[in-house]
Amino acid sequence: MFERFHQESRQAVTLAQENARRLHHNHIGTEHILLGLLDQRSCMVTRVLARHGLDYERAYQAVVRLTPGRRADALDAEALETIGIDLSAIREKVEAAFGPGSLDRDPVTTRNGRRSGRHIPFTPQAKKALELSLRETLALKQRDIRDGHLLLGILREGRGLASRVIADAGIDTAALRREIVLELS
Repeated sequence: MFERFHQESRQAVTLAQENARRLHHNHIGTEHILLGLLDQRSCMVTRVLARHGLDYERAYQAVVRLTPGRRADALDAEALETIGIDLSAIREKVEAAFGPGSLDRDPVTTRNGRRSGRHIPFTPQAKKALELSLRETLALKQRDIRDGHLLLGILREGRGLASRVIADAGIDTAALRREIVLELS
């Protein structure tokens, strides 16, 4: 299926992985795919969602708010912030200099004895959204899976965290779907 992905769709998946690492998540969910789409400033989905009031920063903050974090890390960050140290700013600067994930912990061994290296698995909802993006492409009688098809797959899957981020932003998903289909046509 990935051979049908257009350049911006491939980039969205790559950026989804980077966003999962940045958020210290051990999976790639629909929320990471949404962030990967919004992380591309010039793609069609970014422009359409911006018209509806959802940009990368707002989506990123929503994902942070909606995903359970490690409270000890939050307390450490809060304590350091009181003395003027912003851990997120430090992480951004280190990752800008040394690459995404450069501060991540060493790979760990999973229960089945394999090392979990740099590969981050997709959640069932993310896999379904990717599969549905192919179905959306075929339904529109198009060949390549573009950024809009990825968003249509996320909308059609409907249960992932990306759908909640979109709904919490007050976006009418039916209207968004119509607009994306129109842009793709």
